[in-house]
Amino acid sequence: MLNFSKWPLLLLLSTEELATIQQVCVFGESANEAIYITNDNKVFVFGENCTGCLGTEDGLSTIVPKQLSCLEGKKVVSLSYARGPDFLLATEDGKVFACGYNACRLLGVVTRGICELSQSLVTVNIPNMKVKEVACGAYHSMVLTEDGEVFAWGYNNHGQASSHIVVIQPFPVKVGGSLQGETVIGITCGHSFSMALLDNGEIHGWGDNHNGQLGVGHDNYVSMMPCRLSALQESCIKQVVSGYGHSLAVTDKGLLYSWGTNTFGQLGIGDMNNCFSPVQVMADEERFVEVAACHFTHTSAAKTQSGQVYMWGQCRGRAVVMPRLTHFTNTDDVFACVASPPVMWRLMSVGEQNI
Repeated sequence: MLNFSKWPLLLLLSTEELATIQQVCVFGESANEAIYITNDNKVFVFGENCTGCLGTEDGLSTIVPKQLSCLEGKKVVSLSYARGPDFLLATEDGKVFACGYNACRLLGVVTRGICELSQSLVTVNIPNMKVKEVACGAYHSMVLTEDGEVFAWGYNNHGQASSHIVVIQPFPVKVGGSLQGETVIGITCGHSFSMALLDNGEIHGWGDNHNGQLGVGHDNYVSMMPCRLSALQESCIKQVVSGYGHSLAVTDKGLLYSWGTNTFGQLGIGDMNNCFSPVQVMADEERFVEVAACHFTHTSAAKTQSGQVYMWGQCRGRAVVMPRLTHFTNTDDVFACVASPPVMWRLMSVGEQNI
């Protein structure tokens, strides 16, 4: 079960309110905003409400939870947040809602100013498609449809929104390149790059590659269109996650790989040198079943089959260059206790933290 005391912001809630939570996510530049879904599928928000990211329409901070009435009764299946701050969420019926900072059009909706203070339905270019997953980078967004197609929009200065045409892509556009004709089953965003996991276990990436974020063997500028991470072509990847400038992946055999930016040792390879191709981490360790990272942080975490949890990277401001065994029982606790800021790396389901 979720230990709410590890997330100070959640302690603003009463015992009765905490008991109703089914899913929750703490986000924002200082981890000062939160959204949670109750057991009867009501959505509540509270916190600083910077740039109107809580979608309460008034733009005011609140320590008293406010319900987002337009989402009542809609089961949330995916949620992600950007640096604006802002957030996207997908509901079980395949619809996407967005609110918050929109200066780079990362919400995919038209607003009168730079902020969207209420929850807006994202429909342009994806009106008849059911979305099953959302992902946000710092200032760009992606969605994955039930048909395995990816759409992206927002800030495109490094090609992270996969557009050759504009620096800011205002509305969702289908991502082509090496994804054309393929079926995508998972998506993740770094600060200014994007990754997609295919049903055949391949990883494809695009966007900023100045520090080897795409894992393609070099650090030559950017890639406007997806390209296959060929170094792992003999492996079947089951999960890929991205931090600010690095990525982690786990194979079907439980092997762990990392690549990209390594300023704080977030690759877990014993030094702080960037890696342009995937390198195996803790090769002698038992099988890994989960990896965790978040584009807001330089922290990495992983969980083994026996339940051991490791952390490395930026931990409480220090660079931990080798994975360190913790007393935690899940990767979520790593971000609560050592990440800067202490945001959640995913929408957490209460009682379902263990794989």
